[in-house]
Amino acid sequence: MARPSASPAPPRVSPPDLPAVFHGEAPARGVDLLAAQLSLSEKVDLAHASLEQCRISADADSVDLSGATLIDVEIVDARIASIRLRDASIRRLRIAGGRLGTLDLSGARIDELAIHGVRIDYLNLGGARAVDVEVSDCGIRTLDMPQAELTRVRFSESTSDEVDPRGIRAKDVDLRGLDARSYLDANSLRGTTLSGFQVQQLAPLFAAGLGIQVKD
Repeated sequence: MARPSASPAPPRVSPPDLPAVFHGEAPARGVDLLAAQLSLSEKVDLAHASLEQCRISADADSVDLSGATLIDVEIVDARIASIRLRDASIRRLRIAGGRLGTLDLSGARIDELAIHGVRIDYLNLGGARAVDVEVSDCGIRTLDMPQAELTRVRFSESTSDEVDPRGIRAKDVDLRGLDARSYLDANSLRGTTLSGFQVQQLAPLFAAGLGIQVKD
């Protein structure tokens, strides 16, 4: 008899496949870049660009990657007030270190994303379809996930002040490593995995959602 698979299944995240040598390139809207090293500053428009096997560093006000395609890309120690990846197509993206004001992944199609050691004021996954995501050692002030479709997503050693999970469709989503102060709707956490301590913390919200009045 086959053994039942472990649940939740861990994300299958591999590091970006990066070249030994990069070429300096200038960012531009709709540009097609391969093996490029980008150093970004001020306001950058890379909307609808194609980036493959690229490394990005930045100290910028805004980086617009809306509708872009990113394959095997690494963003390291970036300081960006706002980075937009709305409706982007992502395959093997690693964001390591740094500070981001807004990381907007709303509507993105994500296959393998690792976010490690990043401080983020606002992380937006609203309407995203994400498979194989690992978020580790991150401090996230506000985490929005409304209407997101999440598969094999894991948080570890991370914190958040507020989480909005309304309308998410979750499979193998492991929230045990996310120390969140509040959830806007605990009843939207179907399909996620929580620790016993987290469930105790959320018990009043679960009861309210079921119409249960709790009094001592």
